[in-house]
Amino acid sequence: MKAYIIAIGKCKKNSPEAQIITEYIKRSGWEIIIKEKDNSTQQDEAVFLQNSIPNGAKIIVLDERGENIKSTELAHKIEQWMLSGCSEICFLIGGADGHLQSTRDKADLLLSFGKLTLPHMLMRAVLTEQIYRIQTIISGHPYHRE
Repeated sequence: MKAYIIAIGKCKKNSPEAQIITEYIKRSGWEIIIKEKDNSTQQDEAVFLQNSIPNGAKIIVLDERGENIKSTELAHKIEQWMLSGCSEICFLIGGADGHLQSTRDKADLLLSFGKLTLPHMLMRAVLTEQIYRIQTIISGHPYHRE
């Protein structure tokens, strides 16, 4: 599986968040690619996000209006996509003003990580950990506990 994190805002190379992101990318058995763009207008951000999605990829838009599901439920959904022939998945992280409706409309899953507001770089760190967790759940690795 190839996972894309397509995000608004650029992560500083030596930041604590970058170190966490790098660690979970190293641990993952999936190829994880990060594409990022500096903050801009909400319209320009939407164009970047939507144009960065590879053809045929499943799209998960991170949005406060999305479903708040357990890691095991997300892993099951992604596993079903994989069994149906999906080999690429995109996670879209919008700018400070969120996503335009046109971006939300493209989602195969609108996903919320809860009601908390998190800084964008910290959200990327949480997301890379969740991608690793999902991969371990699917493979039966004991990393995840319930």
